[in-house]
Amino acid sequence: MEALTGVLETPPRLMVLDEQRVAGIHVKGGTILQTSNKNNPLAYPVRQPDGSVVYEDRSQALAQRILDMGFDALINIGGDGSQKISLALAKHGVPVVGVPKTIDNDLSGTDVTFGFQTAVQIATESFDRLVSTSESHHRVMIMEVMGRGAGWIALHAALAGGAEACLIPEIPYDVDVLKEHIEKRYDQGRGFACIVVAEGAKPKAGKLTYRENDFGSEHKRLGGLAYTLSAQLKAAGLQAEIRETVLGHVQRGGVPVAYDRVLASLFGVKAFDLVVEGAFGQMVAAKGNEIIATPLENAVSSYHAVQPDSFLVDAARGLGISFGE
Repeated sequence: MEALTGVLETPPRLMVLDEQRVAGIHVKGGTILQTSNKNNPLAYPVRQPDGSVVYEDRSQALAQRILDMGFDALINIGGDGSQKISLALAKHGVPVVGVPKTIDNDLSGTDVTFGFQTAVQIATESFDRLVSTSESHHRVMIMEVMGRGAGWIALHAALAGGAEACLIPEIPYDVDVLKEHIEKRYDQGRGFACIVVAEGAKPKAGKLTYRENDFGSEHKRLGGLAYTLSAQLKAAGLQAEIRETVLGHVQRGGVPVAYDRVLASLFGVKAFDLVVEGAFGQMVAAKGNEIIATPLENAVSSYHAVQPDSFLVDAARGLGISFGE
């Protein structure tokens, strides 16, 4: 988003992506454009004289600036928020193609986004390292991962790592049910337990755990559920020692796994093909074994969350993973 607001600056803050600039980018995480999720042009933050913040829609001004610059096309890479911007710009006449990239995997219209598998791999490797300490010290380990309102990273890491419990936003949890599940494991002589929690999970009768936003971001700053859950379990009477780990932004950087490199390359080729064909107002997507194009309206029409009755959740339950239901 921040890269697009750079277009609104005077003079515009642009970077030429020539062959030299993009050489070796396939092994890099993050963005060479230095973009972030702040300063959304659909809700651009403007500080008022009294210190308050008002959010303005600057999409039309942004679209006009892009058109005035004479670009043949805009390829917008990002998740749900970024593709909503793509749709708004398309409605203002910008020739735009979307490419789905987010670790949260929360974008409709595609089976998977690139960045997700790398985040899952990092989470799984981190979880594996916690298991040995949990077992040797007879502790309950709680590992918190990212994902905002979607539990994809947590669910996949729990399945891959053999977690005893997994808390996700789509299934509100009961701390007493979770406590009983952990105690049953200890009673059976297996004196440790490892839990994966998504940052957006919440109890059945509770609220999200978050902090105040930084200026420029309209999103709630999620994080800290691992410590909240630890306190809840202790208050519920769990006697076992508990330790918490919040992975945070280590999930967003580093070297991408091969799957994400291949997927990003396939998406990039398809996006360029759409530009050559003049097929704008669409997003590239992975569906089954194909890379297709889908209208931007479909891509942002609904939030791609974990379905509580999906085969992934059923498989987790079959493996004995508790969702605290």
